[in-house]
Amino acid sequence: MNSKSVLANPQTSQSGEQFDTLLKHKNVTIERIISSGNQPSAKYLQDHDEWVMLVSGEAEMTLGGQPISLKAGDTLHLPGGVEHEVLRTSVGAVWLAVHVK
Repeated sequence: MNSKSVLANPQTSQSGEQFDTLLKHKNVTIERIISSGNQPSAKYLQDHDEWVMLVSGEAEMTLGGQPISLKAGDTLHLPGGVEHEVLRTSVGAVWLAVHVK
């Protein structure tokens, strides 16, 4: 059994986001996402549910067209079939995302 820290070795790229799969098991995928703070806004429309936690940093996004501000420690359920858009993040923001398919 290996223990890992979500905050270990957070390498921030100059642009975009870095996705690291921490676990894939049956119908669940857990990812760590590190945002550069320089990524363009991105819209997502997934057929599966996702739960996210902003581990560190800040983010502005929309869910179903409604604005949402997140700070470290905040969590959010992103239902499948509902568009969400990440508008802005702070440099080096770290997310934990759980996808249930």
